[in-house]
Amino acid sequence: MDRLSNTVRPYAWGSTTAIPDLLGTPPTGEPQAEMWLGAHPGAPSRLDRGHDDGDQALSDVIDADPEAELGPATTRKFGPRLPFLLKLLAAGSPLSLQVHPDLAQARQGYADEERRGVPIDAPHRNYKDANHKPELICALTPFEGLCGFRAPEEAADLLARLDVDALKPYVDLLRAHPEEAALREVLTAVLGADPDEMAATVTEAAAAADRLGGAYTPYASIARHYPGDPGVIAAMLLNHVQLQPGEALFLGAGVPHAYLDGLGVEIMANSDNVLRCGLTPKHVDVPELLRIVRFEATEPNILRPEASASGEELYDTPIDEFRLSRFTLAPGAAPRDLTAATPQILLCTAGTPEAGGLGLTPGGAVFVPAGEKAELSGTGTVFRATVVA
Repeated sequence: MDRLSNTVRPYAWGSTTAIPDLLGTPPTGEPQAEMWLGAHPGAPSRLDRGHDDGDQALSDVIDADPEAELGPATTRKFGPRLPFLLKLLAAGSPLSLQVHPDLAQARQGYADEERRGVPIDAPHRNYKDANHKPELICALTPFEGLCGFRAPEEAADLLARLDVDALKPYVDLLRAHPEEAALREVLTAVLGADPDEMAATVTEAAAAADRLGGAYTPYASIARHYPGDPGVIAAMLLNHVQLQPGEALFLGAGVPHAYLDGLGVEIMANSDNVLRCGLTPKHVDVPELLRIVRFEATEPNILRPEASASGEELYDTPIDEFRLSRFTLAPGAAPRDLTAATPQILLCTAGTPEAGGLGLTPGGAVFVPAGEKAELSGTGTVFRATVVA
């Protein structure tokens, strides 16, 4: 079992205080958006096994002996890599509106861009790898986001109450067409509109949302961060989600979403494939986006942990690349045996528990190689990330 040292990413949308408050460190004044735990090449966790060169990247440790670190079953199923990335995510302002491909779409898109010679670091490249990117966010504080399309009639009512002339054709489309066609046509029209005309429409809609308040407050706030961005109107087509601490939101392929505010534990398949729909200065590939999006009204997939006799609280998802659960350790409770045939990352979010004799504080984490003895004791809250192999 190895204590992990992890990198905090300073993306502009990050909260300046949420991660420092959890870690008990002074804020720097800069945004601290995500703390990455895992073996992603962009910012692998580091550990110290007494190597001559000092600490090592977890990715290098796994590369040196994948079967010993990940276990035979994990290596056979997913190859010689850790198939998930765990994060602390702290949104202080809205993230981009985005969607992820399914596995077949990712493989096809990656192969096509490789064939066409699109540089892997090109700003207009959509597929950085051939993997899908399902994800789960579990709230540590009240957490706000957008997820999945509203029913077209509900979206039409929301837009209509703004009383903006330029939005009325979208209202008519949403009310007159079958669900899939209505959502597709409106999103296509919003993202394909003349930029200057759309900027004026967004400005007028944002002012109306600010006046109306209530259900419109999130969109007025989004518009303040992204003035004139067509993603503000696209966001109104989506369900507004508010999670309470302990609740989680699962996001599968093709579901448009954005995180708006709050601190959570996020886990995802280890991929960088993102198609953006707005609320970003980055490239938006509308034709490819329209190929990926699932144009259907969906209720947000909000999960609550399912407790077992062992005290493990599982967030059940249909994904094998990751499995997230939680342990809440009360004073005087018996130690929990977490030994498993799969690799694990244990992340403390509250209290002062011990994992394998290593004391943890909030934000502290350990990597447990497959098959290694893992015992959890003490008092606090610990999230367990592993795979289904």
